Amino acid sequence: MTPAPRRAPARSGGKSASAIPQVSWRAPQPAPIVLVSGPEEVCAERAIAGVRDYLRAEDASLEVSDLRADDYASGSLLALTSPSLFGEPRLVRVSGVEKCSDAFLTEAIRYLEAPQDGATVVLRHTGSSVRGKKLLDAIRAGAGGGIEIACPAVKRDSDRFDFAAGEFQTARKRIAPVALRALVGAFSDDLTELAAACQQLIADVPGDVDERTVERYYGGRVETSAFTVADTAIAGRYGDALVALRHALASGADPVPLVAAIASKLRTMARVAGTRESSSALAARLGMKDWQVDRARRDLTGWNEASLGMAIQAAARADAEVKGASRDPVFAVERLVTVIATRAPFGAA
Repeated sequence: MTPAPRRAPARSGGKSASAIPQVSWRAPQPAPIVLVSGPEEVCAERAIAGVRDYLRAEDASLEVSDLRADDYASGSLLALTSPSLFGEPRLVRVSGVEKCSDAFLTEAIRYLEAPQDGATVVLRHTGSSVRGKKLLDAIRAGAGGGIEIACPAVKRDSDRFDFAAGEFQTARKRIAPVALRALVGAFSDDLTELAAACQQLIADVPGDVDERTVERYYGGRVETSAFTVADTAIAGRYGDALVALRHALASGADPVPLVAAIASKLRTMARVAGTRESSSALAARLGMKDWQVDRARRDLTGWNEASLGMAIQAAARADAEVKGASRDPVFAVERLVTVIATRAPFGAA
């Protein structure tokens, strides 16, 4: 059963809430007007394909047409949405609304006053410009009886983790948390590749997905991820940490994100250290995810206040060095890994 659309929450700054339902890109549904907004193309493509599949499942005779709002011929929108001789349902997908022409803007706003029966118009706006804002405002005010499918940018590690977890949850396939973390770490720079990797594992692996499965499919990528270097160093696995670091550097990894990954984990450990709250309560208070708290608590095994403070100081020094304070950024990150993995005194590394 398709989840009921929800209303958008009130926006900050005293602006009124959107008057139209907000629908998840994972569970899209049709409406006379479907606004697909936001920069994340992977999610937008899924949403638009989902609307098409929904309509086609209802009627296989669905007519699908595409328009470009930035290269628009006057009258095209009305022509494509008007009923045909046999009255087949119509889906019109409009791209480039953030670059729309004046002709499209005028006709689209006019179309909202009287949408065609049996027609679904999907408007794709990346949010990269204010062009088309008058049209978006009209849709969000309720003109045309539309819905909005938001596709915000996926930038943070926690967002990528949630995205990948959602891929497996939607497919009703289980993946071990450590395997999911390894997969996200291996494709942390490209959501399209991460989505493809998730779908490959879902399609190819008959049972549950564990860490060995991820290593078998994407071992080379996992080895070179910044968080693999951080994880092995913090766990005190000095040899593995150096091997992972050399793999990463040999694959073209930059020392700056390597140090940033280590520093990020250390900061999370410091925030969690010494607390006795439940994972869910602490996560809510710190603005984190439950799994991040649990992972940080596991990472703290073998650490104390003194060694954690020393490691944070070493990370601050390495951060400055890889950003220009040293002539040898590779040596700086190697020294940081040594300090952390061996718990060596700060000045001895």
